[in-house]
Amino acid sequence: MATAVGSCCCWCWTDVESYSSCSSSSSSLSLQKKPSFAMADHSSTVFSKLLPRGPLLISPTARSSSTSSLTGDNSTSSITTSCSISNSSGEVVKGSGTTARGRRLLRIREEKRQRELDRIHNYPAWAKVLEGACKDDAELRAVLGDSVGNPELMRKRVEERVRTKGRDFRKSKTGSVLAFKVSFRDFNPLDSYIWFELYGSPSDRDVDLIGSVIQSWYVMGRLGAFNSSNLQLANSSMDYNPLYDADKGFKVMSSSFHDIGDIEFQDNWGRVWVDLGTCDYFAIDVLLNCLTVLSSEYFGIQQIVFGGRRIGDWEDGMTNPEYGYKYFKI
Repeated sequence: MATAVGSCCCWCWTDVESYSSCSSSSSSLSLQKKPSFAMADHSSTVFSKLLPRGPLLISPTARSSSTSSLTGDNSTSSITTSCSISNSSGEVVKGSGTTARGRRLLRIREEKRQRELDRIHNYPAWAKVLEGACKDDAELRAVLGDSVGNPELMRKRVEERVRTKGRDFRKSKTGSVLAFKVSFRDFNPLDSYIWFELYGSPSDRDVDLIGSVIQSWYVMGRLGAFNSSNLQLANSSMDYNPLYDADKGFKVMSSSFHDIGDIEFQDNWGRVWVDLGTCDYFAIDVLLNCLTVLSSEYFGIQQIVFGGRRIGDWEDGMTNPEYGYKYFKI
């Protein structure tokens, strides 16, 4: 036993044997000789007031420990204390094992989890439907943009889209993805039929649509639009300001669409009689360009035949609507 006497108190050092009897065999704490200290009872010293009343217990199984070093006469001893302390009544008082920062982070995580649960359970059903539709609809993804996850912003985007472009939000194309065939059978531009074979019997809307296209084509030809003698800007470059000779356009020989008949349909076959007059043949190119888009966007056209008197199962003189006859007045 070593005794050190200071000016205020007296320290008594004792060597304590191994604590192996108090710990499990798998414990990493292997204490061969641990120094223990006891403080002499000096009521007049301030140190006795700072230490807890009662004996200090050291738990060998404690996970967290604090180590302090005391230096004596040419020797250094380590003292291991635990957060388990017994008070004067003999009850063991244990700490919470957490810090203020840990409790604050735990509270933040709990608040975040609660917000996520509120978002899931209070998320509108229509917003979930729109998010699911975005996976297969590129146009809808473009409309919503970065508003996915924000129901109010999604609602505003959709309302703006409906207000500007109508209510046909996800209207799919009703035409054909295949190009129609084009053939000529002794076509006489002054007296011939143009035949249309559709994939099915046309509806009244389809008849009005194709009739309006051909009627517009006829009006343009009647006004001299298909005149290849006056194509001054067709091969001009727009990088520099082109010049248009109005006198030359006025003096060129006019080209006019002479006549056209009504458009008739029997089941899935339709025809129209035309007399192109002095129109140039590129009028046919203009018509085919219009019908190409019409077929792909609205209703499918299987083939177009220029010329011929009777094609398919067409029956002359049959004008009974009960047998699929429809017409459009030009």
